[in-house]
Amino acid sequence: MRLVGYIRVSTERQLDGYGLDVQEKNVRRWCRDAGHRLGRTIYRDEGRSGTLESADRPGLADALTEVEDGTADGIIAPTLDRFARTLIVQEAILAQIWKHSGRAFTADTGEVHPDDPDDPMRTAMRQMMGVFAQLERSMIAARLRHGRREKAAQGGYSYGAPPYGWRAHQKELTPEETEQAGRARARQLRDEDELSYREIAAVLEAEEIRPKRGERWHPETVRRMLANATDHPPTLRRRTS
Repeated sequence: MRLVGYIRVSTERQLDGYGLDVQEKNVRRWCRDAGHRLGRTIYRDEGRSGTLESADRPGLADALTEVEDGTADGIIAPTLDRFARTLIVQEAILAQIWKHSGRAFTADTGEVHPDDPDDPMRTAMRQMMGVFAQLERSMIAARLRHGRREKAAQGGYSYGAPPYGWRAHQKELTPEETEQAGRARARQLRDEDELSYREIAAVLEAEEIRPKRGERWHPETVRRMLANATDHPPTLRRRTS
């Protein structure tokens, strides 16, 4: 069977230690042991939440396209929560695969089977896994919020990874010169040349202006960067005792 691989991390440093390199090894090992052929490209989404739908994850969208056009017979991910971290998104992605006669696999449990009216337990077990993935994500988010509140109380910058164009330094955000130049170039392409976000992404890559994470610009990344039109990011706030 011809399978396309898909791996994902939500943050620049995966919180649970399950990084892209480990995920890729698990996917390759499973395909080899199961006797399936893995496509040359293993699609990946770096810094993309598992709560996002496929349209907002370029790597997943590309993997699904291979299933839809018949290039691949199915998708293999390391675990079910790499597909999604919420039940509703999980079920939508799986339905999209099955709609085009594709098959879904995970390296830890094997094939994720479609619903069977004669076996309701199959659906229940799959959806329970989705519920627990959603619960785990919520607990991680709660711990992060608690940590940020503690850091804010001590006078530190506590709003996660700084946006493009900025870096955290001595408890404040300060401009990052190279990224500010990239931000200005993107704004010029948008305002003066009236390019689309996709066209701006292509120009930035051609001019070797790199995003903060990863190697490729995506239209949504450009849109979010340009949404901040002020001289200072909205998350830059003075701390008070």
